[in-house]
Amino acid sequence: MAPLSFPVPPLPKSGQLRAFWRAPASSTALAWHIACAAAAHRGPLLVVARDNQSAHQIEADLHTLLAGDGSLPVVPFPDWETLPYDQFSPHPDIISQRLSALHRLPTLQQGIVVVPVQTLMQRVAPLRYIVGGSFDLRVGQRLDLEAEKRRLESAGYRNVPQVMDPGDFAVRGGLLDVYPMGADTPLRIELLDEDIDSIRAFDPESQRSLDHVQEVKMLPGREVPMDDVSVERVLATLRERFDVDTRRSALYQDLKARLAPSGIEYYLPLFFQEARSAGTPARDATATLFDYLGATVLPLLAPGVGAAADAFWAQTQNRYEQRRHDVERPLLAPEELYQAPDTLREKLNGLPRIEVWAADHARIDEAQALGDQPLPPLPVAAKDAAPAEALKSFLGSYAGRVLIAADSPGRREALLEVLAAAGLKPEVIPNFATFLAAPPGTRWREAPDAGTPRAPSSAQKAAASSASANAAQAQVAGGRSLPPPPLPQGEGLASDVAPARFAIAVAPLDDGFALDDPHIAVLTERQLFPERAGQPRRTRRAGREPEAIIRDLGELTEGAPIVHEDHGVGRYRGLIVLDAGGMPGEFLEIEYAKGDRLYVPVAQLHLISRYSGASAETAPLHSLGGEQWSKAKRRAAEKVRDVAAELLEIQARRRARAGLALQVDRAMYEPFAAGFPFEETTDQLAAIEATLRDLASSQPMDRVVCGDVGFGKTEVAVRAAFAAASAGKQVAVLVPTTLLAEQHYRNFRDRFADWPLRVEVLSRFKSAKEIKAELEKVADGGIDVIIGTHRLLQPDVKFKDLGLVVVDEEQRFGVRQKEALKALRANVHLLTLTATPIPRTLNMAMAGLRDLSIIATPPPNRLAVQTFVTAWDNALLREAFQRELARGGQLYFLHNDVESIGRMQRELSELVPEARIGIAHGQMPERELERVMLDFQKQRFNVLLSTTIIESGIDIPNANTIVINRADRFGLAQLHQLRGRVGRSHHRAYAYLLVPDRRSITGDAQKRLDAIASMDELGAGFTLATHDLEIRGAGELLGEDQSGQMAEVGFSLYTELLERAVRSIRQGKLPDLDAGEEARGAEVELHVPALIPDDYLPDVHTRLTLYKRISSARDSEQLRELQVEMIDRFGLLPEAVKHLYAIAELKLQANTLGIRKLELGENGGRIVFESKPNIDPMTIIQMIQKQPRLYAMDGPDKLKLRLPLPEAADRFNAARGLLAALSPR
Repeated sequence: MAPLSFPVPPLPKSGQLRAFWRAPASSTALAWHIACAAAAHRGPLLVVARDNQSAHQIEADLHTLLAGDGSLPVVPFPDWETLPYDQFSPHPDIISQRLSALHRLPTLQQGIVVVPVQTLMQRVAPLRYIVGGSFDLRVGQRLDLEAEKRRLESAGYRNVPQVMDPGDFAVRGGLLDVYPMGADTPLRIELLDEDIDSIRAFDPESQRSLDHVQEVKMLPGREVPMDDVSVERVLATLRERFDVDTRRSALYQDLKARLAPSGIEYYLPLFFQEARSAGTPARDATATLFDYLGATVLPLLAPGVGAAADAFWAQTQNRYEQRRHDVERPLLAPEELYQAPDTLREKLNGLPRIEVWAADHARIDEAQALGDQPLPPLPVAAKDAAPAEALKSFLGSYAGRVLIAADSPGRREALLEVLAAAGLKPEVIPNFATFLAAPPGTRWREAPDAGTPRAPSSAQKAAASSASANAAQAQVAGGRSLPPPPLPQGEGLASDVAPARFAIAVAPLDDGFALDDPHIAVLTERQLFPERAGQPRRTRRAGREPEAIIRDLGELTEGAPIVHEDHGVGRYRGLIVLDAGGMPGEFLEIEYAKGDRLYVPVAQLHLISRYSGASAETAPLHSLGGEQWSKAKRRAAEKVRDVAAELLEIQARRRARAGLALQVDRAMYEPFAAGFPFEETTDQLAAIEATLRDLASSQPMDRVVCGDVGFGKTEVAVRAAFAAASAGKQVAVLVPTTLLAEQHYRNFRDRFADWPLRVEVLSRFKSAKEIKAELEKVADGGIDVIIGTHRLLQPDVKFKDLGLVVVDEEQRFGVRQKEALKALRANVHLLTLTATPIPRTLNMAMAGLRDLSIIATPPPNRLAVQTFVTAWDNALLREAFQRELARGGQLYFLHNDVESIGRMQRELSELVPEARIGIAHGQMPERELERVMLDFQKQRFNVLLSTTIIESGIDIPNANTIVINRADRFGLAQLHQLRGRVGRSHHRAYAYLLVPDRRSITGDAQKRLDAIASMDELGAGFTLATHDLEIRGAGELLGEDQSGQMAEVGFSLYTELLERAVRSIRQGKLPDLDAGEEARGAEVELHVPALIPDDYLPDVHTRLTLYKRISSARDSEQLRELQVEMIDRFGLLPEAVKHLYAIAELKLQANTLGIRKLELGENGGRIVFESKPNIDPMTIIQMIQKQPRLYAMDGPDKLKLRLPLPEAADRFNAARGLLAALSPR
């Protein structure tokens, strides 16, 4: 039911220009009234918000409130999300959304446009550019690929190796991949001769094809035109109006080379000047958003808009005054880029409009109330004696209907648990539209005797359609399906519940509200958990468990060493189909010593692990059936006992030093944390909270925070340092290089600027006198946070009261420095930050001896670095340079040889004449090196040719391509660090690893390159550390004395044994060498074909990967998702694959019951139980007593089934029935 069905709030009447609304207490109530007003107004409603956050919030609430109502589209026109005169460009997604809005607005008859006021002030491209720069592509149309490539480049699209972002395109053979501006997905255009044969959407991550489309609208690729005429016009203006030094100005040189400089958007008016007669200035031909909206637009001004416009204008003028004197990059005056607030007010004054006034407005009495009521706090606390007394009282006294709005299905389930504990059971319904559509006093679903049933709502149709589609895709053997996701209660068969007045739905809304008409109240977590009301809603992202990453089998290649837990280390020889019990099945073939072969059913891949601990060439090869493996495993287990005892003793000595608890002052900490200008990721928040808990513990913290560069490790350290310093303790931050010390100093100083805490840096950039004075202040407590390199470890550095040591990039410090660090940290909290943890650190953390936090969630809009391993190729390098320079970016070129770096500069200058190249290396004087790095940061040149000195350098968000020459000479951790120099903004980054002929590089170097290239996902540092173990061996884990045992059994199994031993000793028990034997999973054998046929999926590696994923699935939902993916990628599932999934589902059920083996054939079968199954013995006794001809015990741990089961469907049904009968009631 659309908001049109409900009372309309006051609109400007005929002859009146303004209507005044009293702002509701709830922001979501305002969004409701906006929707009702838009439904009544015949034209677009322009909602002007005071800032970005408010605009996003209104837009999100409108999408929830109007879900399923296509008659009222919500069109956001987002801000660039850059500060005025910034020297970097907006994210491609933002440009895409803006261009889409500009294209749509002129034809928008009715709907809601949401815009922040500073964005409404912007001057934008004229309509003629958007319309004239757009064109259509459709199936059957003739297309010259070369001409199309030139047209796309002229329109501002970027030619890239793989299409990932809006504005990208790639040509491969007869295929054109393009991501049109304004589109939700990229498109793959396939040609037959010179005609477009098909157009398909595809997933940019997996590159899988999606739906077919018949035509596509191609919008311009930028908000400014880069055609020759427009660029020449801008160049002439720069020369004549600004008198720039054309040789020194990077802006001028880039435009001359037809490259779009980063931040070019702040020169937009220069691209749209219209020439006049000689001697008169050119006319500005830019537009404003009003030019796109037409005469029927009705502006609605949210509270605070006027003050926000004035504040933004003041900020813009201030930034202009600060930066206007840069002769190399002249600026346009604010009046050229924006409408001044007075100009905007004048425009609005000429239009009918709605003004929403806050309660403190001077004329609030003139404004009309909107028929909504504030909601009281209704706290729910599951642990209280009366956990929801206020909510119960509200439900008893409120005459209308009540909805609890949950942010997500997960939050809905959590809320249902809390409410159930309080004795409350709301109806579960799909969404807000379902709630709104239910007439007062009716059930959510019609009972059979309720007369003529209502037509199903659009939400019901969608839910039913989705459910049937899921069921169809999840079909398995025997005409039975894995259970589809359950429909929420209230969608399905009627029941005899009382008319529902209290419901819960997934409806992410910012705040709760109550309306007079309709008589409803919507409660969010702000009302139910008032203590969280001040916290902003955050976008939660899934974290990654360290154990899940390290245990991953990965992709096996033929000949690779692998470990079978029962039989030892062999060599993987591929997949083979064999007859087992008369039925074909696929097996993993492992070769052992003397040519013996072991065939492992694919359902038992959980017994297989990737061998790591030594190189493949030196990995052992055990004899099948011999004692070599059992002896090696026993030796490793015995060694593990000693190691575990030693580690625990070290840990116990450290933890015996009590009295280190730091009381975090939350009253100071919370405002400090709120000063962080970005949205924390889930992983980052978890790491911060874990660190604060450690600081408050009386035992010394020893935590490793592992996260890729730019993922927010520094903020974890900043929060920890603030907590320690505000508790009266000193903090030492230890970093490997002077440049990194300076960067950390700037970051810490900026974050601590508003607090009475002193931050200093010990740096070679300072004089000896300055350093001496600072050391004296450290000794007497005058400095709270001191940042430095290994200079901090020297004997003359004395602390008054050191409480926390932060170590950044631990792997960069030498042995002696680490020994000095051990002495320094003996009685203090230790926080280690690392992008790629060294194997010793990794294993100690895995064994639970050092606490580990992984930040694997990228910040919003961060993209993975595309990595290429290639030989030197002039054409490829020139293309890489030009691609980056064309989008206004910068490059690193790493050449780690100081003697030949000058020659390399000359070669690159000849190859790419438009590049401006600077040089940095470790033999330069410190001051000169700092100047070069700062010049690169300020974009005075666009290519930095350097040695590895940049490995821990300053952040350059605009540098998004790195070329590493002779990458085969670098270690894995070093390659990961170097690659991390790029990709630190929201632009796609590229890394080119240049190597000589692959036949001339070592095997280990080849493996390092393969590992870094395969791990191009964000947050891969932790995974790379596990590859490092395989390549380097694990000798440095705790010393060479245990590397022998580790090499014999492999790192994964060794780690598992160590974990078992640590766990046992902590519990006061001797480690049981056979512990965990029963935890390997059930074996299910139904004597039916259960495999992935090679005629369905020919690629062996893909089949193996899918087998591993199926056997490792943790629940039915994962299996269902895998089925949907396989159907999407490879087509409908053959019967044998359906059997495979059905058996995997039975295994999951058998595992929970403690069943070791379930075997069924033509004449019945048996169940073998573990020693302590999760089954009530009385259940088995009753089954035998009721049906003695069917069931019988065969020994103490076997239940026999005597029943003819000739068909596969009979066996699956019998297996399900058996497991259901044995399950606890």
